[in-house]
Amino acid sequence: MPETLVTDALVEAFVIEGGRPLNGTIRAAGNKNAALPIVAACLLTEEPVLLSNVPTIRDVETMLALVADLGVEVEHVGSGEVRLHASGLSKRELDEELCSRIRASILLAGPLLAREGEAIVPPPGGDVIGRRRLDTHIHALSQLGADIHANRRYTMRAERLRGAYIFLDEASVTGTENVLMAAVLAEGETVIANAASEPHVQDLCRFLVSLGAEIEGIGSNVLRVRGVDRLRGGEWRICPDHIEVASFIGLAAVTDGDILIEDVVPDHMSAIWPGFDRLGVSWELSEHSVRVPGGQELVVKDDIGSQIPKIEDGPWPAFPADLTSIALAVATQAHGTVLIFEKMFENRLFFVDKLVGMGARIILCDPHRAVVSGPSRLYGERLESPDIRAGMAMLIASLCAEGTSRIGNAGQIDRGYERIDERLRALGASIERVDSG
Repeated sequence: MPETLVTDALVEAFVIEGGRPLNGTIRAAGNKNAALPIVAACLLTEEPVLLSNVPTIRDVETMLALVADLGVEVEHVGSGEVRLHASGLSKRELDEELCSRIRASILLAGPLLAREGEAIVPPPGGDVIGRRRLDTHIHALSQLGADIHANRRYTMRAERLRGAYIFLDEASVTGTENVLMAAVLAEGETVIANAASEPHVQDLCRFLVSLGAEIEGIGSNVLRVRGVDRLRGGEWRICPDHIEVASFIGLAAVTDGDILIEDVVPDHMSAIWPGFDRLGVSWELSEHSVRVPGGQELVVKDDIGSQIPKIEDGPWPAFPADLTSIALAVATQAHGTVLIFEKMFENRLFFVDKLVGMGARIILCDPHRAVVSGPSRLYGERLESPDIRAGMAMLIASLCAEGTSRIGNAGQIDRGYERIDERLRALGASIERVDSG
């Protein structure tokens, strides 16, 4: 495990001197939300799997520690390369302390059930951004034949998983991924309707197909899975993180920078463009990169009839929920008024008081809606990061603010953004990592 992740970054802080344009080239890291289920899916085969473009972030290292605790051989063989070999599993119960660190620990339930017929899963942790129900996972796995008891933990058993028609009660990303991983080794055919179709879900599907799984409908909201007896080993490159790409677009826009972002999948940007376009952010998209030109004047584009526009999130291909915080921070620097409508999580917008303290003009209407009027002159403040995306929003605000900001709980940002301070310094940002004490 890299030394930088062994230290407790939760007691570290970022100190940022704002007001500097960011310029240069930056490469997008591997997709965190693809890496996590793909690591879990490696339990489905007894043969070795080599993963590349694995992001070096805290959540991925926690997932690797979880599978290692189950008996999987985990070897870091190069920069962003990890070899996993689940030739035999020594446990069927997940480590409670490790599970408390990440939401994605629940993704090991489906592979364990499919491989071992049993999974004992403590409650998962993760960002506190509102209620994050597990009902979709439980109901779907039960329909495949799992007997599930919930007390302080989830005890799941199945002599043999069998295919079924499953209509998910919500288009849950992790719920889709869990039942998908269980279904690839189940007997017969499984149809997953109302499935999530985000780029990271598609990456998991294609990874499983590369190991011998039979999956149709990739990229749609109906997946058809024909169970196979076994999966083979192989190699896979994790897709780039479109959420990180969009975060860098926001950083460039508010700092009046000129940034080239490399390793971009153009199709993954289609759902993101309308939201940023409403804020007046423009970019130049090529086959594998995005350039954000300098000198942009951000102006909110009103709806027809000079009505206040809104940016609202939803399941793919709607605007991603993970970008509402970033869009809100960018909106503070745009001329005009916009409504940010966060429909997915009821606590995600509860960080806006920190931006108001910096000088932003934001009215929090309720847990789901915030009205932003800009542009606002922001001033450096002492802040605390409550979750990954709010932390990045605060970082964006700090980089365009006058004076010095200090963002505590830097480890929250580290969970989703690889070596963010080092990479931003290479673009000209004044950002240092310090002890919080």
